Amino acid sequence: MKRLALLLGSLLVVSSVASAKEVMPAPTPEPEKVIEYVEKPVIVYRDREVTPAWKPNGSVSLKYNWYGEVENKKPKEDKDGDWATSPTNAGRLEAVTNINFTEKQTLYVRTRNYHTLRDDEKQNQNSKIGSDSLRVRHFYNFGTLGDTKVKAKSRLSYDQSGGDLGAKNAEASVAFDFANYFPSNDYFKVTKFALRPRYVYRWKGHGDNATTRNRYELDLETSYKLPLGFSATVTVYSSYDRYRRPFRVGNDGETKKGEFRGALDATLEYSASLYKNDKFELTFDAEGGYDSYSFNQYKRYSNGDTVVLPGSTKKVPKLTNRRAYSVYLLPTLNVSYKATDNVKLFAGAGAEYRNWAVESESVAKNWRWQPTAWAGMKVSF
Repeated sequence: MKRLALLLGSLLVVSSVASAKEVMPAPTPEPEKVIEYVEKPVIVYRDREVTPAWKPNGSVSLKYNWYGEVENKKPKEDKDGDWATSPTNAGRLEAVTNINFTEKQTLYVRTRNYHTLRDDEKQNQNSKIGSDSLRVRHFYNFGTLGDTKVKAKSRLSYDQSGGDLGAKNAEASVAFDFANYFPSNDYFKVTKFALRPRYVYRWKGHGDNATTRNRYELDLETSYKLPLGFSATVTVYSSYDRYRRPFRVGNDGETKKGEFRGALDATLEYSASLYKNDKFELTFDAEGGYDSYSFNQYKRYSNGDTVVLPGSTKKVPKLTNRRAYSVYLLPTLNVSYKATDNVKLFAGAGAEYRNWAVESESVAKNWRWQPTAWAGMKVSF
């Protein structure tokens, strides 16, 4: 009996344990750990191109020109006054200073001084050279105007020739360039197409005289790049001159105080490089065209003919055409040598073919050659 009771008790304990295992919940596994990888930015330092701060810059150039006789004839030997003109047998020293003193402002100063090269006649009459001159100009570049493609640049100018008692003029103008509105390609490009309204005040000496006048002008300035080394420049001038004193306009003694004027400059330029290396260059250059074709509202004076005005016995120059022109051709050979990065030497020689003295449209004549040569240097800073 004891054995039976012990056996039954063991079976009861085993069955209880089995039942307990069936009702116990399964253990919950722990969640897997999530590993996050954070990429830190890597800074790489490289050599950076830094634009240097702007500083004033510019150039100074000196140029000496020589002018020979017009086909072996001096002005004094030209009895009819229809062949030669000044300057001949003369030299000219030109100095040009160009300074960009701010990013938008430029100062330009040019002086020209003439002198005779021969003194074999009294009072240097063999040359009849032109007058010394001074030019001072200030430019201000306004850049592109607003949302347009128009560029604007102003110019203030003072010119003087013949010393303190000579001719002078003061000018103010603004050029509006529309060149970017024109399509361009490898064969044709409009490099400038500018309208320039301007005002000029002209006088001579120190006081009010017959030369004192106000000029109101509107110019069209254009330039073009053409194929095969050619380029062209065309400028149209239109103005109204208002004089302080009346001037004679007819052979009957009629006078006026105002006059409309116009002029056309049209030139074709060509340049070809004959030889070039790092420092030396030889080029052939040529230019020619109208310089200029001018027209006035009233007739101009002739070069030699005279007329006696009504009520007078004095002879005065006879008035002829209202139009005149000068057509020229100037072929030259030019050499340049780059001595340093900032110094350039140059020289050239050629001859100019032009109607030097007689320009009235109906009688223009006597196209003649005048040899010329020059040398100089330009220093940039």
